Amino acid sequence: MRNEIFELEENRIKDEILKHGAKRVLLQLPEGLKPEGPRLAAIIEDAGATAIISADPCYGACDLALSEAESLGADLVIHYGHAEMPIKRKMAVPVIYVEARADVDVKAVVEKAVDQLKPWSRIGLATTVQHVHMLDEMREILNEAGKTVYIGDTGRIKYPGQVIGCDYSNVKSISSEVEAFLFVGGGRFHALGLFLATMKPTIVADPFEKRAYSIETDAQKIIRKRWSNICEAKGAKNFGIIIGLKTGQSNIEIALKVKEDLEKGGKTAVLLALREVTPMALLQFPIVEAYVNTACPRIALDESSIFKKPVLTVREAYVMLDKVKWEDLLKEGIV
Repeated sequence: MRNEIFELEENRIKDEILKHGAKRVLLQLPEGLKPEGPRLAAIIEDAGATAIISADPCYGACDLALSEAESLGADLVIHYGHAEMPIKRKMAVPVIYVEARADVDVKAVVEKAVDQLKPWSRIGLATTVQHVHMLDEMREILNEAGKTVYIGDTGRIKYPGQVIGCDYSNVKSISSEVEAFLFVGGGRFHALGLFLATMKPTIVADPFEKRAYSIETDAQKIIRKRWSNICEAKGAKNFGIIIGLKTGQSNIEIALKVKEDLEKGGKTAVLLALREVTPMALLQFPIVEAYVNTACPRIALDESSIFKKPVLTVREAYVMLDKVKWEDLLKEGIV
């Protein structure tokens, strides 16, 4: 059955396959769109190419399956659900991004959010790539409610007002001008990141659940957990520094600098390279008492409860080393 909510651009992927002369295509989908995989694979096959579905998790445009495509002999990757992001690494295999825009009404839920935004007049507006084409409609609703609306655009992300899991530069760029933020989109993941990046009141307007709510209670739980992890890590002697092996998550220079600074602070540190950062993978190194994550910062922030030992972000590591004050980190945003 065809997905009626997201625009999957079936005709376009056929055209791209023909344009590239692709004979073997690796299809990469986020978890919510994986059920569409077999149907999309059939469309690829109809266009004259062999389709291979990547069944691995896919967390964002930073998580391109390029090495997998090379090993499988694919000559094209079709990547669903995310917008292209600037990646310095040269692409060995061409990547087609299908953003999967959502065809869902936002008017009613943004109007619900207006009630939650009553205490504030200057509102920052943000969303994911699935809803960026509706930003003007969202802004108009807020304007009609008497709000002054700000939409950030740093040029680091493809669209104004867009946020992604590892980059909240658009909202940070307007944070000093606004009193609160409205995030329009599904789930809590991006809204939590927005709050943690700006430390400003954040209201979620979820067009899928058709409800509006504040994310603050959930965010404060994460903040308390972060401080607890920093305090626990202070007593650790042996650290593991996590280096992400995914295309857009590799920060080897930062990892080397953190290692140097930990050792200057009297700690020992070992570099660990991983594609998937899981509790099971980290448990293979029992001597390590705490970790510093230089891959996607959301690994430590959103999933800290699943790890048996503290996993700090880079900035939290410097709080632990007394080089940055926790209060300053909270003011600036911890993402």
